[in-house]
Amino acid sequence: MKITWLGHASFLLEDFKERRLLTDPFDETVGYSLYKGSADVITISHQHFDHNNVQHINPGSKVIDKVGFFNECDITIQGIPSYHDKYKGAKRGENIIFIIEMEGYKFCHLGDLGHLLDQKDIDLIGTVDVLFIPVGGNYTINGEEAAKIAKQIQSKIVIPMHYKTPQLSFDLDGVETFLTFMKNGEKVSGNSLEINDEILGENTVKIFTLN
Repeated sequence: MKITWLGHASFLLEDFKERRLLTDPFDETVGYSLYKGSADVITISHQHFDHNNVQHINPGSKVIDKVGFFNECDITIQGIPSYHDKYKGAKRGENIIFIIEMEGYKFCHLGDLGHLLDQKDIDLIGTVDVLFIPVGGNYTINGEEAAKIAKQIQSKIVIPMHYKTPQLSFDLDGVETFLTFMKNGEKVSGNSLEINDEILGENTVKIFTLN
């Protein structure tokens, strides 16, 4: 199983059957290089320009941008309702948390989550192998809030996203505050990670780098 960070909140998940799932593709104004490859399934957490750009992806892709249960290409996906802000969506609208099961691993992509989660939300998410969590604040939860949520979910691997990098064209906090509260972090050599066996450990933070 291969995880590739494309920048911002966009990841490409590829399994041994060569199935490809793409999360939250961004447009050219965000600052990162656009993904122009193929995808079997695309999940979109909300309809903002930095999360819903599908025009460069092959037209046969199945786009999932709704709450509910889905099974596409034998990939099980659940969309859980949440909000883009602390005011039940009054400021920035709704957000979808996606639970994705591929190749025996369970992924949780929190999208642009803007609020803390209660126990009901944590129970819905359940046991997670890999958590993708926004940490940059401003438009989402900040680093301290993200650390609190990560410790509630207790996934095996935590991958921060949606934070300031040299490539990003708008202002967010960096990843540093999140790492301070998590008290651990391992840099990945490059922007991809392969997992092929049982994942050991808990809340191991992996920090991807882009060229």
